[in-house]
Amino acid sequence: MNTENKLRPHCLNFVELLAQNIALISPTMTAALIVPLMYSNSGNTSWFSFALGSIMLLFVAFNLNQFAKRLTGVGSMYTYSSLGLGPTMGSMSGWSLLWAYTFIGLAGTTGFTVFASKILATMGIHLPDILLFFICISSCFYLAYKDIVISQIVMLVFEVVSCALITLLCLFVLLHHGIGMFDSAQFDLKSLSWSGVGLGVVVAVFSAVGFESSTAFGDEAKDGLKSIPRSIIWSLIITGLFFIFVTYSEVLGTRGYAGADGKAVTLDAIDSPLTVLSSMYGVPWLAIPLEACAMTSFFALALSCINAGSRVIFAMSRHGAFHTCFNRAHQVNKTPHVALAVMGLLMFGIISIYCMAGSRAALDAFGDAGTMGAFGFIGAYSLVCLAAPFYLWKIGQLKAKDVVVCVLALGLLCIPAVGSVYPVPSAPLNYFPYVFGLYLLAGLFRALAFKIRDPKTLNMVREELATFHIPADMAMSK
Repeated sequence: MNTENKLRPHCLNFVELLAQNIALISPTMTAALIVPLMYSNSGNTSWFSFALGSIMLLFVAFNLNQFAKRLTGVGSMYTYSSLGLGPTMGSMSGWSLLWAYTFIGLAGTTGFTVFASKILATMGIHLPDILLFFICISSCFYLAYKDIVISQIVMLVFEVVSCALITLLCLFVLLHHGIGMFDSAQFDLKSLSWSGVGLGVVVAVFSAVGFESSTAFGDEAKDGLKSIPRSIIWSLIITGLFFIFVTYSEVLGTRGYAGADGKAVTLDAIDSPLTVLSSMYGVPWLAIPLEACAMTSFFALALSCINAGSRVIFAMSRHGAFHTCFNRAHQVNKTPHVALAVMGLLMFGIISIYCMAGSRAALDAFGDAGTMGAFGFIGAYSLVCLAAPFYLWKIGQLKAKDVVVCVLALGLLCIPAVGSVYPVPSAPLNYFPYVFGLYLLAGLFRALAFKIRDPKTLNMVREELATFHIPADMAMSK
């Protein structure tokens, strides 16, 4: 890679990398929109599904960290899979990640639009969704283009303030019921439905995807061999505990809620649980700040996806998977400005066409985009878990426990994969797995065609990947 095409080195510390992961997980999204969906599957034991889902993803993180603690680089998840499984399957991992970051970024964009519309409506202002899409994506592009450090700080501030307000609301709920009050109904394992827990785990896993995104910033991380693995594990622990706390509070707080007609309304039928709780517990002044924080949190989600996705494009174009123009870094800002522009245009084009052609509202598009994005993460996670033991075997450090962790992670990933297609969901969700399958076939066709068309470049990629084993051996011998 040419010197002028290098990104700004060693500029992101552990906290900023942690902010990247947490912003992409977007705990505010779960508190604001996902907990009711979880309740519809798991009922009073919804917190248990979140706990189980977080533990499952920790097994994925353990496999991921086999690479992260030994080597760093831009677009690392793509590189990790290439090291273990070869450039063709590595290309499929990058292909899956691009799908994941694009559609989860669209979930952030549509979530921003939903809450921005609510806030503007209180002021008597009504803007078309497509204009709000443009405002969100173009603002994300500008921040990501201008300075990676500034964009990470913006994400950190937005998410910290948002989670702090949600925590405050939950404390009001707990204080109202008595801080020492124990809601035994949520811990009644006799009422546990394992089929419901299984569906709930699907939701929990989808809620936490993105915890690995700091691996895409290997060249920009300070002390990356330590800060990146730590950011992966701690983002899962922090958000997992937050999910459990918020879910417990929302289930307890909304019990006994009645609608305008006086009839009881359960949590799964409430589309704005935070607003309902602020009204129920005498803090209506929190409603608007919470909606504003939800809006900024979704903005941070879209920003984190544009940042991460552009690094994957940047890395893959270096290896010939995309045109070399995408492998350019801005001479002053040291950001992948061309790849960032591609991500921005791709996101805006997809969401605009989808909403106009399908007449889908922003809230419907949010759910569709999140579901679509989750397929990409499952594909990328499965490949990196499979790659881990092969990589360790190549460098002579494979142990039996590493194989066990790999098998457990792959087995656990089957739960959300199968749960996404069985029982068969209603339209249009039932078509999404097939759309993603066609996308994967297109990616595999591209990778195989490249292998036949340009074997010289492919050999150069293999030689470059082989050099990654050198720092691994050095790091382990210290």
